[in-house]
Amino acid sequence: MPHFSALTWRIIAFNALALIVLTGGVILVQASGRGLVEERLTGIQEQAAIIAGTLADYASDADTHALNATEAESLLRQQVAPTRLRGRLYLPSGRLASDTRYLLPRNIVQTQELPPLDRWSQFTQWVHRLYEGLMGVRPFAQLPPYYEAGEDGRVYHEVGQALDGVTASAERVDDRNRLILSVAAPIQQKPFRTIYGVLLLSTEGGDIDGILRQERATLIEVFAVAFVVMLLSSLYLAGTIAEPVKRLAAAADRVRFGRGARRDIPNFPERDDEIGDLADSLKAMTADLYDRIDAIESFAADVAHELKNPLTSLASAVEMFSRSKDEEGRARLLTIIRGDIKRIDRLITDISDASRLDAELSRETPEPVSLSRLLSTIVEIYRMTENPHGVEFVLEDRLPEGMIVRGRDERLGQVFRNLIDNAMSFSPDGGAVTITATRHEAVARVTVEDDGPGIPPDNLESIFQRFYTERPTESFGRNSGLGLSIARQIIAGTGGRVWAENRAPGNVQGGGARLVVELPVASA
Repeated sequence: MPHFSALTWRIIAFNALALIVLTGGVILVQASGRGLVEERLTGIQEQAAIIAGTLADYASDADTHALNATEAESLLRQQVAPTRLRGRLYLPSGRLASDTRYLLPRNIVQTQELPPLDRWSQFTQWVHRLYEGLMGVRPFAQLPPYYEAGEDGRVYHEVGQALDGVTASAERVDDRNRLILSVAAPIQQKPFRTIYGVLLLSTEGGDIDGILRQERATLIEVFAVAFVVMLLSSLYLAGTIAEPVKRLAAAADRVRFGRGARRDIPNFPERDDEIGDLADSLKAMTADLYDRIDAIESFAADVAHELKNPLTSLASAVEMFSRSKDEEGRARLLTIIRGDIKRIDRLITDISDASRLDAELSRETPEPVSLSRLLSTIVEIYRMTENPHGVEFVLEDRLPEGMIVRGRDERLGQVFRNLIDNAMSFSPDGGAVTITATRHEAVARVTVEDDGPGIPPDNLESIFQRFYTERPTESFGRNSGLGLSIARQIIAGTGGRVWAENRAPGNVQGGGARLVVELPVASA
């Protein structure tokens, strides 16, 4: 037996349940058989009235107020012969006078179950009874059992009512759960109330049941065909849903346990549905996951490399300090040691910020930020803060009034401070850092320019790499090389972009550098 997934079993189970409920409802409605039974009873009552009237008119003696048994038996045989009914004639005393079962040449076979010989016979007999119970006109209905009354017809309550002048009917089931309908009609001449006897018409066992059995057998055949169709359609549906999902889950497990690669995620290019979208999303997610792992590995290698340099310098300085006897030399070594410690501390702080940034950005919710107010606040703080090189800060705000962008003001503030700090480190004494804010269609553009030497064309993209730094000699060790990398990471999280260019393209020396930030405008 093939191993089906839980989803496959669920699809089959729900489809089968719907089919079973539908078929069961049809069987239940059909099982009542009320219409068929009522129709059959009405017909028997009409036939009983006709035959009883015929017997009263042609087989009764008005002087003796009794039936002529010979004529009554002949008429009863002629009247009942065309029908599939059994007729019994009872005298006013309730004694049986005639029974067509013994008058008509019908093949009436009476069966009696033998006691089971072994357990298998008991089981088959139980299954047979169950089948008979289900396939009867009224499955497991609590109807009175039918039995042969013998010579005394008064044991049938309908015969007793007919002897009182009332036509009555009854429903019973035999030992095989077959419905037997009976109608008892008084034999009397109108307007006289004298009762000459009672005519009891009844169906033979299986008369109505045979019709319903045939219908139910046809219904079961239809159910079997429908079940096969349902099973095939369920398997097809499960194959188009459960199997691809199972393959995707297995591929995800391989990735989770490190036994697969990004190419192991199955692709379903032919499927233009949710399964295809799920496969594409998992493939993209896996690629991003591996990119993130690669970035973490690269970041760890870069961190180790960047920390190794000041530690090597610090170790050398400490060793030289222990050997030096010159106070002036020891003072220089102490200066180097303090500088290396500060550099390590700065690196650790920036590395900690960079490692937390990605997780913090994923948890933060963007908010409306007034870019004009943010820039004016930052520039005002720089103007109020003393800087040793006398750098001037110029803000040119050309943004429309009330324009906002989506982001976090503290994160965007960190971006612009990093850009301004970078511009300050390259600006000459007495130079200027110019911040210009303008709107270009659906984006707000902020540029930070300096009066420094500019950026070599080959390094316009490299400066955004982690730990990249190329600064004047006097600024060596004062920067970790993470500022621009962090700025690009934050801007990318808002859906914007940042890049670098020279103020005088093609003329690096003296042209100055320009860092450009573009942010999507939320509303005007």
